[in-house]
Amino acid sequence: MHNSVFPFKLLELSVRGDERGSLIALEALSAQIPFEIKRVYYIFGTCAGVTRGKHAHHRLEQVLIAVSGSCDILLDNGSARKTIRLDNPAQGLYLSGFLWREMSNFSPACVLMVLASEHYDEKDYVRDYGEFLRLAKK
Repeated sequence: MHNSVFPFKLLELSVRGDERGSLIALEALSAQIPFEIKRVYYIFGTCAGVTRGKHAHHRLEQVLIAVSGSCDILLDNGSARKTIRLDNPAQGLYLSGFLWREMSNFSPACVLMVLASEHYDEKDYVRDYGEFLRLAKK
């Protein structure tokens, strides 16, 4: 059973550094990452005009960070859509609920890092948009 709220939040990540440059340390179960990190992956080298994602998760929590470049994240809760532009490596997009997500408009140098609360589990994915809409209305 899912509801129709937008379960996301933009997280401001703590930047440390000096005249040599900047550093961001991410720690699980902290003010920055509210879950235990069980999987990290990143998307890069995405060709122009390509849309990635196109799925929802039943339980998985994620934080998406454009560590280089930029991209758009379309979020759809079954009744409304929002697009979030990620273009700041000191900001993470926290997704905690049943949302359809699509990533697009990748800049040529975009590296999108994803921190996930669970190991890969195909059963947690909803890859058919019609099925997503049916489940989102429950």
